[in-house]
Amino acid sequence: MAIFPITELKPGMKVVSDVHTSLGALLLQKGKVLLPRDLDILRAFMIQQVEVEGKQGKVEKNYSSTKDTGNSSRLNPQTTGSSSELASASLLHQEYDRMLLLIKSAFQSVLATELPIYELRHQLEALIKQLSHYKVLTFTPRNINEYDYLYHNAILSSLTSYLLAKWHGLPQKDWMQVAFAGLLHDIGNTKIDTAILYNPNPLSAAEVEEMRMHTTYGYQLLRKVTAVNEGVRLTALQHHEKMDGTGYPFNLTEDKIHIYARIVAIADIFHAMTLNRRYRKAKSPYLVLEQIKSEAFGKLDPGVVQTFIEKVTQFHNGMRVRLSNDNVGEIVFTDRNHPTRPMISVKGQIINLTQDPKLYIEEVLT
Repeated sequence: MAIFPITELKPGMKVVSDVHTSLGALLLQKGKVLLPRDLDILRAFMIQQVEVEGKQGKVEKNYSSTKDTGNSSRLNPQTTGSSSELASASLLHQEYDRMLLLIKSAFQSVLATELPIYELRHQLEALIKQLSHYKVLTFTPRNINEYDYLYHNAILSSLTSYLLAKWHGLPQKDWMQVAFAGLLHDIGNTKIDTAILYNPNPLSAAEVEEMRMHTTYGYQLLRKVTAVNEGVRLTALQHHEKMDGTGYPFNLTEDKIHIYARIVAIADIFHAMTLNRRYRKAKSPYLVLEQIKSEAFGKLDPGVVQTFIEKVTQFHNGMRVRLSNDNVGEIVFTDRNHPTRPMISVKGQIINLTQDPKLYIEEVLT
């Protein structure tokens, strides 16, 4: 037995110890005879070295992470899912639930009293401290009530917008303001008649016009809130504008739409479509990503869309997924040109979703 660097591996070599992804998911099983596609997968996961049968080299423990970062959980996949990680995930849910109660109370009373902006900021900061445990494609709030959609969408859009602002290279001073923009972008809905807001049937022309007023109402409600900047207010007003000028309320185009609004629009669409609503079942996050990608041509900011899709998909190699044909498998390779259609290992067979457009990821399993 010997450790071989990835550059020296050849098809036909036999793996003598399990190879795991940096997230701890099983990539190749002990006893696996390497095929050419296995070498591609190892390179895709940036595995540095593998223990195989051989007469050369020094027998060492197989380190499957890309670098020795000093993080013992990366070097020992068995620590993945440890009690400390579970406790951290629980903290995320606890802070999320506190934010849910606070934003629900704030939205329900905003027409009668001032927005408790400093309390919201304090809780938002506490929630963001747990952001390392938040994964856009897989995080699901506890005890979702379909009547609370507005509040869940606000919090999820806030978290995702914060990450997207960071990923897209906005200055750090903007990150919290973008999070506020996501949290408050739909606050104008508090002035919409609930009979319209929760109507499961197609709206009349007059009702559609009233629904569209939520952007103007939102800007008006935030106009006197001094703890947020103008970008937050403009996001409430502009998050339904489109790059080609077909949006509302002012048919703005491209750079005339504030960057906060362009970021929040993407987060809002993603979470609006992946949350269950009274009149619409949640869609597959990967199908939603494909729709967002298609809307990048004219509707959404293509640069921000590209950042969003690249970041949320690159974190999920090794994740278990359920396909639209109900087969369960594991993502083993993601092509940068087709990030929503990765290669899936199902019962030892590699399925390339780019070759079968009718087959797609229905659900990401946690």
